[in-house]
Amino acid sequence: MSEQQGTVRVYLPATFSMLGDLARDGKIAVPSGVGFALTPALREFFTAGDDEEIEYHAFLEASRASLRLLSAGGEEKFPHRRVVVSADLPAESVTPAPEKGDAVVELSPAELEVGQLAAVHVDDSGNEAATAAAVEVVDAADLGDEDAEITLGDCEDNLMSWYDARELGVLVELL
Repeated sequence: MSEQQGTVRVYLPATFSMLGDLARDGKIAVPSGVGFALTPALREFFTAGDDEEIEYHAFLEASRASLRLLSAGGEEKFPHRRVVVSADLPAESVTPAPEKGDAVVELSPAELEVGQLAAVHVDDSGNEAATAAAVEVVDAADLGDEDAEITLGDCEDNLMSWYDARELGVLVELL
C-alpha cells in the first residue's frame, strides 16, 4: 500500500453532514469501517500506470460508495453531492480486504480524526443532476446493469472540487 512515514492514504466515502460533524466534533465514525486505498491487490490488477493513476481508481471507488451513502437518505443539505475524504491513517490501523474488493481496506478503529484529514473532495452544484441520477441507479450498476453503469460513468466524469484539510471549517460554513 502507499505508505509514507507510517501512514497510508485512504479515501473515505462521506456526506456533507458528516463533514459538519467532523468540523464540529473533531472526529467521525467511518461508515462500515471501510475505506479505499492503493492496496497490493489493486496494484496487481492494473498492469500499466503509475501509483497515482492506480490510486485514482481507489478514489473513484470511494466516490461510488458516497453515492451509496446518499442513496440511503438522510442527507438534508446536499443530497446530490458526493463527498470523499482523503486521510492519512496509521498503517497499523489499515488492513486490506481483497475479498470485498481490490481497493477495499478495513479500518480499526473505524474512526477519522480531523488531524488525519488530508483533503476533502465535494461535487459542485453543476454536478448535482448527474449525481442525482447516479444515486438512483448505483445498486443496479452493482448488479451489472449496463445502462446504470453508463449513468454512473456520466457522474464520475464530473470532477469533484478539492479542498485542503485546513479549509474544512470554511467549507462547512460557506456551502
